[in-house]
Amino acid sequence: MGSLCASAQTPQQWRDSVSVLMEQIRLHPNSIDLRLRKAEANINLMQWDYALEEYGRVLRIDSRNLAALYFRAYCYGKQHHYDLAKADYEAFLTIQPQHLEAHLGLAHVLQKMERKTDTMDELNRIVQLFPDSAQAYAARAAYETELRQYDVALYDWDEAIRLHPGDASLAVSKVDVLIRMERRKEAREVLDALVAKGTPRGVLKEWYDRCK
Repeated sequence: MGSLCASAQTPQQWRDSVSVLMEQIRLHPNSIDLRLRKAEANINLMQWDYALEEYGRVLRIDSRNLAALYFRAYCYGKQHHYDLAKADYEAFLTIQPQHLEAHLGLAHVLQKMERKTDTMDELNRIVQLFPDSAQAYAARAAYETELRQYDVALYDWDEAIRLHPGDASLAVSKVDVLIRMERRKEAREVLDALVAKGTPRGVLKEWYDRCK
């Protein structure tokens, strides 16, 4: 799935794009590409209703259009229509089951719906499907941390760090869990290792303070 490049253009440039695309769509109303491009511009302007309208029209032309399903789910999530977002993510995954971001989107929506068992089932499924993804382990670890399941969260943060050792934010998340578990000495050791690898100590001051 192509990602949205919100920083590539200014709001005025996105507004100009919408104007141009609306004229092109008027001439070519069944062009899926034009409608997807307009919807992307709408998203970058946070015009969720207009984006949803375009994705709906695309899906009336092609009910299995993956880009429209994925980004319509994203828009529904932004509007807190979690049941509709869930339906679109599930429709997407029926067509393309091996898609990490769609699985993560579904897990996020389930979490927002406060469906704890379903959320954990989905996060477990993500780790099974993508065992080499630090992002998969980190997503499950973050939810386990929220549920105060610190022992399993610590394992998952370690797995995420093993898979992506250069990401200091993962190590800091592990530090957070260690502090919550009153294991401050180990937390400080993780911070010292980050400093040794080049992370400025000042950036970690808040965490060092919490280790006292």
